Amino acid sequence: MANSLRILVVLPLYGGSLPIGRYCSRALSQAGHLVEVFEGPDFYPSYQGLDSLRVTSDRLEFLQNSYLQVVSQAVLAKVETFEPDLVLALAQAPLTRQALKRLRRDKVATAMWFVEDCRLFTYWQAFAPLYDVFAVIQKGSFFENLNEIGQKNVLYLPLAAQPDVHRPLDLTPAEARRFGSDLSFMGAGYPNRRLAFRELTGFGLRIWGTEWEGDHVLWPLVQMAGARVSTEDCVRIFNATKVNLNLHSSVDPKQAVGSGDFVNPRTFELAACGAFQLVDRRELLAEAFDQDELATFGSIEELKDKIAYFLAHPDEREAFAHRARARALREHTYQARMDRLLEFVSERLANWPRPRDAGELFAPDFPEDLRREIQGLVARLGLPADVSFKDLVWAVRRQQGELSDLDTALLFLDEWRKLYGKRPD
Repeated sequence: MANSLRILVVLPLYGGSLPIGRYCSRALSQAGHLVEVFEGPDFYPSYQGLDSLRVTSDRLEFLQNSYLQVVSQAVLAKVETFEPDLVLALAQAPLTRQALKRLRRDKVATAMWFVEDCRLFTYWQAFAPLYDVFAVIQKGSFFENLNEIGQKNVLYLPLAAQPDVHRPLDLTPAEARRFGSDLSFMGAGYPNRRLAFRELTGFGLRIWGTEWEGDHVLWPLVQMAGARVSTEDCVRIFNATKVNLNLHSSVDPKQAVGSGDFVNPRTFELAACGAFQLVDRRELLAEAFDQDELATFGSIEELKDKIAYFLAHPDEREAFAHRARARALREHTYQARMDRLLEFVSERLANWPRPRDAGELFAPDFPEDLRREIQGLVARLGLPADVSFKDLVWAVRRQQGELSDLDTALLFLDEWRKLYGKRPD
């Protein structure tokens, strides 16, 4: 497999996989790949605008599907321009079946990271066979179901943390007062969480996140009037809290503590922050962390007992958090996940990546001072030292702001090559 690849990351218009997609593109860039991002959220306002038309539901559905067809064509246009080695789509990315068939016909490798619960979001049944690789956060019968519909290249790829985002912080006294508490939860107010947290009001619980309206018991504990919390403030909350609650959503809203399989991103993010957490037991959790790295619970009574215990034992909280952070940094980063994904694609797809005309970055007669200047530009753009001339020009074009003299010269040289097929003498 090539050391440096061209990867197009296709983000959804909205939803929980959106930040995960951004972490993926960040990790891929940090690994030295040339990454272009299709910004699905740029198209979301227009998609939302269709709701204001006051038309019948069937007409609205038709318009929404038609709009998504246009967005999908925009992805194809991006592919034609960027010529990626791989198109990586996150769950609910705006790629239609027709677009995926077109990419397969054009021999463009595709992968989806389906970071959702397959039992609740079943659209994978229509789309999974059209991807070359399908990465998932669940195992068991999901693998069997995917094989039955023709998707043989299935990879278990659990979620992760981004270490330069999810990290320990030295909080100011003001930040510690604003975001700190003995016990807190950061997330949406799903029914099972409402049921569980009503039992915890005596612990000084603070709740952050959306969808908590209408609960007269818990609403007084909700911070910022239930507004969406930024990633930066989430990290501050994790760092400022003594005991972070991590209760997964349950398929059964009447069951406060469920028995699901996949591990949510909060588990890895809290660990990477060096923050102590109490997490409900999950079928796949033992593969990610040992018992002395994460404190777990299986019922509300056990949760209440462990909250009281760990609030009274700060040294044990710190020891758990330290071990969990070490494990997260060692194994559970987005760069590790992307490395594994690319390795899997290389294993499963013959002759991938396809050879391309890399082109030499320097002409033989380039003066030494110009070589050094170009090498400095390559480093500043975060590109690998062996980047091709074509990829360097692509990265220069993506920059914002005023072009430097060197940028302008490289773009001029690229246009010359397109016209005459070689660099000028």
